[in-house]
Parts: sequence; C-alpha cells; structure tokens
Amino acid sequence: MRKGYTRAPRPDAPGVPLKNYITPGGLQRLKEEHHFLLARERPAVKEVVTWAASNGDRSENADYQYGKRRLRQIDSRLRFLMKRIEAAVVVDPEAPRTGQAATKVFFGATVRYADAEETERVVSIVGADEVDLNRKHVSWLSPLGQALMKAEEGDRVVLRAPGGTVQLTVLEVSYERIPVEPFREPLGAQSSAKGPASRVEVAGQA
Repeated sequence: MRKGYTRAPRPDAPGVPLKNYITPGGLQRLKEEHHFLLARERPAVKEVVTWAASNGDRSENADYQYGKRRLRQIDSRLRFLMKRIEAAVVVDPEAPRTGQAATKVFFGATVRYADAEETERVVSIVGADEVDLNRKHVSWLSPLGQALMKAEEGDRVVLRAPGGTVQLTVLEVSYERIPVEPFREPLGAQSSAKGPASRVEVAGQA
C-alpha cells in the first residue's frame, strides 16, 4: 500500500505495435461472430446474389446490388475479425496470481475507486473488442484504463479526460471472472441455417 502516491499515466512508446489483449470470453465471441458470418450469413447472401443475377439486368436489380454490397461488408468484417483473432493474447482474469500481479492493476483487473467527491465506482479492465459500458467494462487503452494501470490499493492516480483532469483513489483491486456478452445473431441477418451460431474452438471451423 502506498498512501499518498500519485502517478500520471505514461504514454506508450511511439511506433510500438499494441498487442490485442483479450479475455477468454471475448476471444470466444470474436470466433463465434467469424463462424456465423463465414459459415451461415455469407453463403445465404451469396445465394440471394446468385438468384438475383439470374433475373436479368443487374444494374436495375435492387436485390443484386444490395447483395453485392452486403458481401463486401461481410468480407471486410471477416478480415478484421481474423486479424484480431490471430493477434489475440488471451489473459484469464481467474488465473492464479502472486505478488504484485495479484495486487496491482493489470489487464483483467476489477477495480473499485473513488473520485475527489468520494463517489465510488467499479470497472473491469478488458480488451478493445470487449468494451461494454453497461457492464462497466472499459478498455485497457482508454484514458481511465491507462490511468489505473499498475496502481494498487491506496494509490492516487491522475485521469486526464476531455472534461479536465481528475484525481482518483484506488480502493480495491481484484481478479475475478469478467462475464462477456455472448455473440448474438443480428436482427434481420440472413442465414442459411437455423439456430444460434455454434461455439467453435478455431475460427472458421464448423
């Protein structure tokens, strides 16, 4: 415990690529979305495009034009998801920790802190693909995540936000399961199969 210690966030070194830290649940959600798009929605949209192309003038065919645009969107999303999955560095918040790894704020920590008005809040530090403000999940790359990083109980840290500078006091640091909202099939999505997307171990495999 370091009462009275105040630390300002240190900016990352320029030119150093950031790793895609992610929790097990977050990685599973990316894989489920990739599987759904690749194995179900893309084949269904492609089928519609093939049918529409057989109906004559493609320049005046709304189904064909929309389908081709949707295929481009799906392919772009698939490439993005694959890059995020391949770059993933999985960190399990529930994994055993010792020493400073158990008492300081690192990726996967759940932190209780207070502001200058003594208003207390609790946030969990997650990956950029897992941000969920309704669940109080904030990215480790966000101003708040960076301000809290490497702090421990009793530390005072400086949060530099768009609205100004705020001093926060870290009250508690813990490591526990961080529930991630599972992937859900978007409303209106075309699908070549019924039922929710299968859980898969490797993206792109049925």
